[in-house]
Amino acid sequence: MPPSAAPVDRIPVSLLTGFLGAGKTTLLNALMQNPAMAGTALLINEFGEVGIDHHLVEKIDDSTVLLDSGCVCCSVQGDLVKALKQLHQRSSKREIPPLARVVIETTGLADPVPVIYTLMEERFIAARYVCDGVLTAVDATHGLAQLDAHREAVRQVAMADRLLVTKGDQADPATRARLDARLDSLNPGAPRLEVRHGRIEPDQLFGSGIYAPASKLPDVAAWLGEERSRDAEARAAAAAGPRLWRKTPAPRSHPARHDGSVSSFVVRFDAPVPWFGFAAAMGRVLQDYGPRLLRVKGLMNIAGERQPRVIQCVQNVAYPSVRLPKWPEGSPFDDGRGRLVFIVRDLAPAEADAIRSTLARLPGDAAAIRAAAATPLLPTRCWLAERAAPAAPGGLELDGWVVQARRFNRRAGAGV
Repeated sequence: MPPSAAPVDRIPVSLLTGFLGAGKTTLLNALMQNPAMAGTALLINEFGEVGIDHHLVEKIDDSTVLLDSGCVCCSVQGDLVKALKQLHQRSSKREIPPLARVVIETTGLADPVPVIYTLMEERFIAARYVCDGVLTAVDATHGLAQLDAHREAVRQVAMADRLLVTKGDQADPATRARLDARLDSLNPGAPRLEVRHGRIEPDQLFGSGIYAPASKLPDVAAWLGEERSRDAEARAAAAAGPRLWRKTPAPRSHPARHDGSVSSFVVRFDAPVPWFGFAAAMGRVLQDYGPRLLRVKGLMNIAGERQPRVIQCVQNVAYPSVRLPKWPEGSPFDDGRGRLVFIVRDLAPAEADAIRSTLARLPGDAAAIRAAAATPLLPTRCWLAERAAPAAPGGLELDGWVVQARRFNRRAGAGV
């Protein structure tokens, strides 16, 4: 499938972020000259009184829009929503070619969360667009210093679905090795792609997000960072030399520190969990700790379902869940156990334990639905709004409908 083709019935939106000077404009120049990018609308966000970057992108046409009212994370409910609405309306009226994809380039200081929130929560936008993923450019020469000095750079890396390492030919091996270790700690599951002089094939960037076709969903073990964790354990074991036996380490009860105030921990579920009970509990977690949850991602075994669910959250935003066709084979998930990976910032060990405790005591579905009715603004309301499967046998479930047969008592006219 060509990268410009929409993978779903909504228009996929990719967010291109990265700190100042990471090479986003160079990358866009090369991408927009590629024939595979036909039908792509480009939204360029700038911070300052005079827009500059949009003049540097060579291919400017009616599908290129400058968002110049300020940083997109501050004006997201204004210019961004207006631009996406106008693009859709103009495409519907055939004033511009049909839209196949939208790419939003943010400023180097932008927080990606408000953009993702808008794509999920603004009704007109959510009905017509879908978040295909976050692409974060990282400068191989200055990335380490930027991660040390700027919280925005850390947030951009932690939330990426793809990490695009630029200027790799200009970095010495020692610097590059330190940068790779830092990226491993902040976002071990994100594929790392080399970008030389802005050149990279579009199919490496697009159509691989959470709402892509099942055939293009990323390897779950790699997505959760399990693959790199196993590689690190293997290297440590080789360095330690041969052993006749090895003690299995006990599960960590506290976050593993990686990057100063950034840490991560894993919550595992030994048994299938009730969907609405899990949704209500995760809603409370996101509500209480959202600003400090850089990312939550995982694979869950839901009671009564044969297919596993992919879970993604960013701060206090829950992505709609996605069902995989089957449990991954030949991976740590063969056992069918659910697990969630939390990447957090400024979260104390006691607070991580509190999250574990909340997720260890899930309410039943009926109790969860009643409790959620009292708090309609839970971040996981998109999960709680899902239709429950019919309880009685003989029901017919179609897309968007559940048809349930009903027999009537002829004498009383009441259903039985």
